[in-house]
Amino acid sequence: MEIEHPPLNHERIVPKAERRGLVLVHTGDGKGKSTAAFGLALRAHGRGKAVRIYQFMKVPSARFGEHRVFEQLGVPVIGLGDGFSWKSKDLEHSAQLARDGWAQAEATIRAGEHFMVVLDEIMYPLRYGWLPLESVLACLRERPSHVNVVLTGRGAPAELVELADTVTEMTLVKHHYQAGVPAQRGIED
Repeated sequence: MEIEHPPLNHERIVPKAERRGLVLVHTGDGKGKSTAAFGLALRAHGRGKAVRIYQFMKVPSARFGEHRVFEQLGVPVIGLGDGFSWKSKDLEHSAQLARDGWAQAEATIRAGEHFMVVLDEIMYPLRYGWLPLESVLACLRERPSHVNVVLTGRGAPAELVELADTVTEMTLVKHHYQAGVPAQRGIED
């Protein structure tokens, strides 16, 4: 590792626009997309802001680590799916769950009662064609100006990347699965 000197003279960028709600996208093949979104949700909740989390692939009865802690904090986490799509016995049912879930999420965004709405793993139903991309983009464009929306999942469509204010791509460098180490509670859930 090469040692660096801390930057002493850096140009400070002075914001010129007013504060407003943002569209943030966490995408890519690396780990941490949902975790980053949950971190933002915790930060907002810690500031007393109303937050709602929709999980497009998790079942409503899921009890992963994030569900347990958000329940203790009073932050709603709503499972909209039927689990991993590759395990689904009825893909049309999975698609209908995604459409019904999007109707709930869209209504929440448009109502403007929440500072932040997280759409966890929404890229999957978008990529599978279960949700019309234009409907999601229209909702994001037309949302109340104070509402922040965080979208996660691999393969964010170019149109969503273009619309978003902030896009972070998680890059896979190394993963414990590659060494044969299984998923671990508290890390993957």
